[in-house]
Amino acid sequence: MNILSMLTSANRKAPHVMGFFAAIFGIFIVLVIPNRISWMTGLSFVFFPLELVIIGLVLLVPGRAGKMLKAITATLLSAGIIFKLADVAAYQVFARPFNPVFDLYLLADGMNLLTGAIGRIGAWFVALLLAALTVAIVAFAFAILRPIRTRIKANQPKARALLFSALVFWFVLSLVGWQRVSHSFYDNLSEHFSSTINSIADIKSFRTLVNIDSYNATPANTLFEKLRDKDVLVVFVESYGRVVLDDPDFATYVKPVLEQGSADLAANGLFARSTYLTSPTVGGISWLAHGTLLSGLWIDSQVRYDSLMMSQRPSFNRLFKNAGWRTVAVMPAISMDWPESDYFGYDQIFGARDLGYQGKPFNWVTMPDQYVLSAFQALERSNEARPPVMAEMALISSHAPWTPVPSMVPWQAVGDGSIFNEQATAGDSPEVIWQDPERIKEQYRKSIEYAVADLVSYALNFGDENLVLLIIGDHQPAPLVTGDLMNHDVPVHLIARDPAVMTAIANWQWTEGLIPATDAPVWRMDELRNRFIAAFSASDTAPVEQTQAEEGAGNASTSK
Repeated sequence: MNILSMLTSANRKAPHVMGFFAAIFGIFIVLVIPNRISWMTGLSFVFFPLELVIIGLVLLVPGRAGKMLKAITATLLSAGIIFKLADVAAYQVFARPFNPVFDLYLLADGMNLLTGAIGRIGAWFVALLLAALTVAIVAFAFAILRPIRTRIKANQPKARALLFSALVFWFVLSLVGWQRVSHSFYDNLSEHFSSTINSIADIKSFRTLVNIDSYNATPANTLFEKLRDKDVLVVFVESYGRVVLDDPDFATYVKPVLEQGSADLAANGLFARSTYLTSPTVGGISWLAHGTLLSGLWIDSQVRYDSLMMSQRPSFNRLFKNAGWRTVAVMPAISMDWPESDYFGYDQIFGARDLGYQGKPFNWVTMPDQYVLSAFQALERSNEARPPVMAEMALISSHAPWTPVPSMVPWQAVGDGSIFNEQATAGDSPEVIWQDPERIKEQYRKSIEYAVADLVSYALNFGDENLVLLIIGDHQPAPLVTGDLMNHDVPVHLIARDPAVMTAIANWQWTEGLIPATDAPVWRMDELRNRFIAAFSASDTAPVEQTQAEEGAGNASTSK
């Protein structure tokens, strides 16, 4: 009878013991798992986390105070899990950790990207899964502490002795320099809280500094004096990052296209100079790069961008407008109202509905780059009796999901774009492409080859003495294409037929042709605006150097 009772008691305890050890194991995994996929290896889980001991000690506290501490612990645990998962996604897309102040607005943009890649139903399914996952994480954090607290309360003396011994052991290992003791979960959580506080402070600081500009009161007649009567096109190429020149998998194909483009330009009397700029963003949020280059300030968050839109700081476009240029925006991705456009100072905006495209869209891409350039040429540059035009363009054929990739047609055959209909329905769908990482990279690479060849062809066909092309990559593609790459550099090219344009930038030390040298200068993207103004304006124009206040506005950001 006694033996039967013992067996029965053991059987009753077994599930509780298993639940206890399962909970310990679950918390251990949560505490040590990295927040980046590239860091997840077998050794990632060979750590002695201090937080595991601290949680045990907190659960020893009895009574109402113990219940309150348990709730706080569960809340912090769930917050840490959510931050880690958000970091994994942010590193995969933007090559940086998640910022709760700056990144929540990206949910809508993420939905748009998912809709283009896997369809609307699939995107909403993912959104519902994420909402359910958030609720499940919070429930998990509260539930997983319950069996541990129950077991500890039932064996308080032994638990107390074991936990304090573990705490002393952890500090001893730490003091002797053992590399496998950690408090990474606390560090990650602390960094996110600090980032939130610093981001809020950055918002206040930036709003104070954004209106300070050394060119704010510059006489318009001194601006861009060396570009009089020239059409200046500032062309952003989507996802055109330095990786296409540094990574052999891409460079093997892209470099020959650039080399051929350099040779063709030179053979036809056009000059090209190239270097690299450091973009404020990676993998998306292209408008941050646009805002950075056009304002001369480091715009690396949506909050900074919004503050810029409400400021009195003159954009690059507006300075051209003040100096006598007609300013236009060519934005084939804009299909809705664009209230932010008021800041930039455009005389005319050509959105997706204004360019006259009658062909089929290329999935998310509303129309191919060649059509955009052809339509701009017809709408703005074909009329000789006009003022010079300064155009900001965003070419999007190299935007994800990179299928189908357009191919060039004769310029005289572009017409209303219906010639591209067959191309627009060719090739595999995004659902097929995005199941294979190698296919994603291949399609991305082909889209960059197309974008570069298209721009070179435009310069060859329409590059007269009065055309100046400033071509800029807006950002590196997402890490799912580049791998675990933290470099933010993008190529920039200046193309013109008039040799005086190149003479004006001789001291920039940019590389001749379309391929920057390995030791070519690397500027932050916010530097180019002021350097460009200084190079092409009268000698008595405001100096290129930023004031101390402007430097503060550029360097104070904490969103990275």
